[in-house]
Amino acid sequence: MAELRYWVWLSTRKGIGARAMGDLLRYYGSPEEIYFVRKGNYPRELNINTASLEDKTLSNVSEILGKCSDRGYSILTLGDAAYPARLKNIYDPPVVLYVDGKLPLIDEEIAVNIVGTRDCTPYGIKISEQMGYEITKMGGLVISGLARGIDSAAARGALRGNGKVVGVLGCGIDIVYPPSNERLFWDVKNFGALVSEYPPGEQPDRGHFPARNRIMSGLSLGVVVAEAPERSGALITASLALEQGRDVFAVPGNVDASSCRGSNLLLKEGAQPVTCGRDIMELYAARYPDRFVEARKLNKLDERGAQILADRELSELPAKDRASKRKTPKKAIDKEKTEDYIDISVRPEGLSPDEEKILDFMSGRTMHVDDIIEGSGIGAPKVLSALTMLEIAGAVKQEPGKRFAALFK
Repeated sequence: MAELRYWVWLSTRKGIGARAMGDLLRYYGSPEEIYFVRKGNYPRELNINTASLEDKTLSNVSEILGKCSDRGYSILTLGDAAYPARLKNIYDPPVVLYVDGKLPLIDEEIAVNIVGTRDCTPYGIKISEQMGYEITKMGGLVISGLARGIDSAAARGALRGNGKVVGVLGCGIDIVYPPSNERLFWDVKNFGALVSEYPPGEQPDRGHFPARNRIMSGLSLGVVVAEAPERSGALITASLALEQGRDVFAVPGNVDASSCRGSNLLLKEGAQPVTCGRDIMELYAARYPDRFVEARKLNKLDERGAQILADRELSELPAKDRASKRKTPKKAIDKEKTEDYIDISVRPEGLSPDEEKILDFMSGRTMHVDDIIEGSGIGAPKVLSALTMLEIAGAVKQEPGKRFAALFK
């Protein structure tokens, strides 16, 4: 713990970037040695702002460590064996990583980062969900920034495939940003991990997000740009991926759509075109035979689940933008409108124990989420995750006011 506080102290020095911190560590050998350098003795040749290094106050560090201990967060440092070597070997790795959840063994994973615009089209949502789903179904791991739009869609698709997601944040791991993604954050940390180089309590900042992009690509074997305009953070991530020696993929998009101009430009510049998760996973099959799962007939997202996920993405948009993003229903010719038939005597197969328990407790009733949490005795995070999966499976239906109707007894 004594050494850890010096790692945290170094990582919180304002005005000193990750590259400069790396230079300091190579020069002195450890953060403890950096801490105990006397005022005025830092070498000028490193060209580093020494003002924050000469602030030896540790009260903020003690507060950060206390929060992490109380909330069960893990802290990985560059000196830890568990720190992903894949990330450690980039030019400017973060000095520390704060982790909420269980971080997979990244170096053994077929980890793929799916990025794109926040202001995406229904096409972008659909292809990102499908790609996240297929990647995890075939044994991969999805890395996501959990931003609104493409990032969130890819993460939801991966969770729909019962896969793991690592969410890389531009704020503290205790901050849900955007706030509309609260349920998604719960799901990700329960089936994977949330990670950040920023300490708990650190609020989102415009400068944090370009910086976190290097972590997303650094954890990954390749980056997929699903849909991006000409000026997009996704293109920054693709550029960082190239600098780090990662593969860069792009999904072909409508040549008339401004939201696809950036991703189409990447294809013209040499990015590998992909149209599904299989295209990516088969490239890594020989390198990771123990992870790759051959699936001759991958089930695409069922229409019910896809519509639920798409509706959630649309709900994150301002009301004025929703109409333009919503798909226009196809016209039925010579076909009468019929209601969906649900046989309440047969439940969906493959439900988890928590999902079964929640359905048993609800027993065909409509209940507020707080009553479900209290009555089931499972706990808020697991209940929220289970309700997500039950809703996609068609076993429950969300209603206004955080109420859920069980469609099976």
